[in-house]
Formats: sequence, structure tokens, C-alpha cells
Amino acid sequence: MMWTSIALLGFVTLQRLAELVHARRNTARLLARGGHEVAPRHYIYIVALHATWLAGLWLLAPARPIEAVWFAVFAMAQIARLWVLATLKTRWTTRIIVLPDAPLIATGPYRYLRHPNYVIVAIEIAALPLGFGLPAYAIGFSLLNMIVTGVRLKAENMALATCRVAP
Repeated sequence: MMWTSIALLGFVTLQRLAELVHARRNTARLLARGGHEVAPRHYIYIVALHATWLAGLWLLAPARPIEAVWFAVFAMAQIARLWVLATLKTRWTTRIIVLPDAPLIATGPYRYLRHPNYVIVAIEIAALPLGFGLPAYAIGFSLLNMIVTGVRLKAENMALATCRVAP
């Protein structure tokens, strides 16, 4: 069973690293097109939260079996994550970048939720530790994520208020 836990943690680690590369590339492109970053000071807390969450799982979870129901929840979140990435394309980034004169995306999951990515992250932060049988870990990081996401949403909603809605 240990190899499956390590494989899952390895997948999540590689996924997050690939997303950081993708986000940096998109951020650079958006800035080159005249975009500007909004409220960058909270970003370090998001990075610290996610890095600590993942590092802690590497310490606590490798020898634990994976609970199928929570793994399925996590897997569904990954499908939703891909939907967000495919919808936003080159506008997806881990920072808040406002691109002047660019309309808000109102397709894909954004037809149903204003911030689907944050819902997905909240599910992941809880589901993966629960999948390893770590409920206290899931609760603790979920609470920390709620705090950081609250700050993030306030800043992002203010930034989005300046954008026009696509026809």
C-alpha cells in the first residue's frame, strides 16, 4: 500500500510544480500584454500554506493506505481543475492579474460559480488528507485555507469589479 500513497503524493507534487511553471509563463504573458498585478502581498501566504500542506503530507501520509471514497472526491476535483485550466487557458495564473479591456471569462465552470478554482482547492485541501485518514490535518489546513482565501477573494473581487463582462 505504501507505494500507492507515495505515487499519489508524487503526482500531486509534480502537478503543483507544473502548475507553478504554467502560472509563471501566463503571468509573464499577461504582464507583457499590459496586465497588472493586484494585491501581491498576500501571495506569499498562499504559497506557504500550500507548500506546508504538501510537505506535511509527505511526512505523515506515505505509510498510510488511501481511502477510496476520499480518493474519488480528490480525483473529481482534479477533473474540475482541468476544466478551469482549459477554460481560462493563458489567463490562468496563481496571482491576481488584471488585463485591461479583457472581458471576464463567463464560460465553462464560470457559468456556475464566480470562483470555481477556490472551491476546487478547498476540496483538495480537505479530501487528500482525509484520503490518508488524517481528519485533524484536513480540518486544520481547511481553516487556514479559509482565512487565506478570504483575503484573496476580497482582493480578487475588487479587481474583477473593474473588468467588463463578455457579451
